[in-house]
Amino acid sequence: MTTPLGEKIRAMIETGGPMPVSTYFNLCLADPEHGYYITRDPLGRAGDFTTAPEISQLFGELIGIFLVQAWQRHGCPPETVLIEGGPGRGTMMADILNVISKLTPEFYSGLSVVLMETSPALRARQAETLARHCGKIGWVDDLAEAREGFTLFVANELFDAIATRQFVKAHSGLFERVVTLDDDGALCFGVSPAKLDPASLPPAWQAQPDGAIFETAPAREALMARLAERLKGTGGSALIIDYGHLESGFGDTLQAIRNHAFDPPLAHPGEADLTSHVDFAALAAAALQEGLHVHKMMMQGAFLAGLGLGPRASALGRGKDLATQQQIVAAARRLAGEGENEMGNLFKVLCITHQALPLTPFDGED
Repeated sequence: MTTPLGEKIRAMIETGGPMPVSTYFNLCLADPEHGYYITRDPLGRAGDFTTAPEISQLFGELIGIFLVQAWQRHGCPPETVLIEGGPGRGTMMADILNVISKLTPEFYSGLSVVLMETSPALRARQAETLARHCGKIGWVDDLAEAREGFTLFVANELFDAIATRQFVKAHSGLFERVVTLDDDGALCFGVSPAKLDPASLPPAWQAQPDGAIFETAPAREALMARLAERLKGTGGSALIIDYGHLESGFGDTLQAIRNHAFDPPLAHPGEADLTSHVDFAALAAAALQEGLHVHKMMMQGAFLAGLGLGPRASALGRGKDLATQQQIVAAARRLAGEGENEMGNLFKVLCITHQALPLTPFDGED
């Protein structure tokens, strides 16, 4: 079985030769005709995966509380550009704006909300979800298009959808992993002669066994550098939440999700979500290179707990029937728990600011 995009990729390889994993990654998600995010709303039960904001309003509300605090710590600027990268259906932003409008009307009144979104299908869903805030909402394809001004940036599961490159360890170096064709014309992985720049080699790479895979994502680091450069010029903070690891290392994390289950990455191009784990150490290094302050990184579970997940869940369930209360508890556990299929430790949280200032829960209480 193949897909329309699979046929297109096969023809491209037949004509131009093997393509880097990063090129395949980009085509799967953003091909103008058949790209996964271009052609569908992938979220929810009818889609392929569920993100934290879709699990419970608790997630977006706590992000809203964090942003209120950040705005206050930055001196309550009268005008704020609030940017969300990869806003999904707009669910998280709706919960954020509800909190901001209730807790700090003056913050809300000076807000300009920018949604960084390339998918026409998701833009339409965002417009529906955020209809009551429509006078404040605008869309851009790229961060560079966002209006200038003091900036708060938030992104949940954005960076994992930006293409990664993969390199395979051999005795003489790390060679780029590519997508090519097997003897039957089916997509398969191979290795190209292209080597990773020796200056980019990870520490102790020679100790890795042959065949070990190292991932690097220059496009992710470039976006972080542009974001850091913006914050340096306008002032502000950014909050990045995604699944990944806090230290750079070896390992193949390229994965596809289809119908809420793992799918072989080459099986259904354009019809499955393609992602890889985010290297938070590399993102932090990119921000530091631009001179920004990087707060101590946290696990999502600890981050949400530090913002009051427990008390907020209790308040949300107060006066509700037993079934509803159990649903709230289950959602909170899924967001912050440490077990299988729970997000507490798998997802990490990175916060950067244009200057050092205390922000709870990264820097403790007042």
